[in-house]
Amino acid sequence: MREHEDEITGAGAALAAVGLGDRAYASRFREETGIGFPLLVDEERRAYRAAGLKSGSLLHLLRRDNARARARASAAGHRQRRLGKDPFQLGASFVFAPGDRDLYVHLSATFGDHAPMAELVAAISADGDER
Repeated sequence: MREHEDEITGAGAALAAVGLGDRAYASRFREETGIGFPLLVDEERRAYRAAGLKSGSLLHLLRRDNARARARASAAGHRQRRLGKDPFQLGASFVFAPGDRDLYVHLSATFGDHAPMAELVAAISADGDER
C-alpha cells in the first residue's frame, strides 16, 4: 500500500492499516517498512472477526496462485518480515465512506491475494464523483 499512498490520497481518501501484533511489533513494522499512514493494532482480533476474515493453512502455501504471488512480490523487491501473531491470518482491503457505506470489499482467499489497486482507486474516485 505504501507505494500507492499518493494515488489513494490523491483520489480523496485516507489510508490506514490494521495488524494483529502488539504496539512493539507495530513500531518495528513501521520502522522496517517506512509507512507513514496510521497503523492500528487489533491484538484481540475484533476487527478481523467483525469483517469475517478467514485464516489460511499450510495447504495455502502450496497453491499455485500463492506461488505466483510470492514470485511477483520477490521480483518487486518485497521480502517476508517477521512472522506476526498469526501468520495464517488472511487480510482484506476496504473502502469505507461517510454514512456507514462500504464502497469496496476484497477478502483475501490466500496469502498473496490482494485487492487490485485500480479497483480500490476506482471505488474512491466513483464516490468522489457522486458528492
